Amino acid sequence: MKVPLLDLKCQYQLIKHDVLRVTEEIYDSQYFILGPHVEALEQQVAQYCHVEFALGVSSGTDALLIALMASGITAGDIVITTPYTFFATAGSISRVGASPCFVDIDPATYNISPVGISAAIDRMSHAERERLKAIIPVHLYGQCADMDPILEIARDNQLIVIEDAAQAIGAEYKGRRAGKMGDFGCFSFFPSKNLGAFGDGGMVTTPSKVFHNIMLTLRNHGSHPKYYHSLIGGNFRLDALQAAIVSVKLNYLDQWTKMRQDHAATYSRLFSRCGLADRVVLPVEKETRHTFNQYVIRVAEKRDELRAFLLESGIGTEVYYPVPLHLQKCFSFLNYRERDFPEAESAAAQTLALPIYPELTLAQQEYVVDRIQFFCAKKINHEIHE
Repeated sequence: MKVPLLDLKCQYQLIKHDVLRVTEEIYDSQYFILGPHVEALEQQVAQYCHVEFALGVSSGTDALLIALMASGITAGDIVITTPYTFFATAGSISRVGASPCFVDIDPATYNISPVGISAAIDRMSHAERERLKAIIPVHLYGQCADMDPILEIARDNQLIVIEDAAQAIGAEYKGRRAGKMGDFGCFSFFPSKNLGAFGDGGMVTTPSKVFHNIMLTLRNHGSHPKYYHSLIGGNFRLDALQAAIVSVKLNYLDQWTKMRQDHAATYSRLFSRCGLADRVVLPVEKETRHTFNQYVIRVAEKRDELRAFLLESGIGTEVYYPVPLHLQKCFSFLNYRERDFPEAESAAAQTLALPIYPELTLAQQEYVVDRIQFFCAKKINHEIHE
């Protein structure tokens, strides 16, 4: 049996008619960048995230970048974030000339530790605290970070909060949607996301009209009115085609989220029946609405061997993320070392993402769990006879 990590072809068959209809409208209009389809999606996303303003941009990375720029974060500033996330989070900090200050993660949720944030600030010199400007918590795998203490820390230290919600549209923390709680919320419409475009795209949410207006100008090279540049911005414009496709998909998002949640519950039930509790650690649903952009298990030993075995069995998996950011070569100038963030390093060595897309069948899930059980049984037998 084949079980890909993600199968977007099945999803496309469901929405094909609507996608072709809206894209044909754009072909006829020849209005390809920004315009009414982008404006409509901005309104829809703002409403969906329960926030006042949303701005369509060219990617999730550019969502982070424009939020940092709108915040006035620049060369010499410091921004706290997690080392266990996609590169764009810290990469965007560096691109505006600031320095990422990494903080270790909660081993249960893989999200940044609020206790760790407080400890990192306490260790800073007076000069470093003067340079500290923002916190970027990441809502990893579709589950919100522990936002209340993070927001309290930010208020106490007068810091901007930029939610990296690239994997978490629709996720909730104590009834509040991802992207609503901070000064900015940054979303990605990369095709593999729960809400994906047919290419790159992103969105920034904010409760602030001032920040929204600044980003409107920054999005188009800092130009307002046309050809008059009050700011140095960038080309962060969202294509109308991508906006129209995401708008179609947004109508299905809650249905797809429910299917992902059901699949996660099925995995948990199947793993429980197998008696693998001592071998496989399942995802923890700590916050109110986990959207399961990924379903990530932890295996204490032989993770890479298990992944190779599953690939041989026709099952797609992924490792998010094999090298924590503090150990990436490009950040060597920050002078971090191995064991600086043991929880992030442990997660990088032990976690494995399994297929969780909405169209996944029960038979496919049973096959995935059966193959993992078979692998673990072989390892147990090997250990007994050593």
